[in-house]
Amino acid sequence: MNKSPTQLTLNLLRKEGCQLVQVVETWNPHARIRQDLFGIIDVLAIRDGETIAVQSTSWDNTSARIRKIADSDAITFLRLAQWTILVHGWRKNPKTKRYENKTIDIS
Repeated sequence: MNKSPTQLTLNLLRKEGCQLVQVVETWNPHARIRQDLFGIIDVLAIRDGETIAVQSTSWDNTSARIRKIADSDAITFLRLAQWTILVHGWRKNPKTKRYENKTIDIS
């Protein structure tokens, strides 16, 4: 069974000690699209007073997501609020059959 990038991110954040972890991406049935919080956030987490915003994607789409966030009006405000902003890129290693994560901090 394959896990979604969002599921993998939730598991990783919990493993890393985040006390609160929540998917903030929603399904818009009228437009038939997924909508990210502020247009750029899939998962929000809190750890020891730190707010962590994550865009979760496949390994190959990591660069596109970084550009999407850089082009967003929201990024300035999130940085001013001192949020940690991460992109999690995921892939399944064909040899080990284990998921691998590439985390890019763009705070």
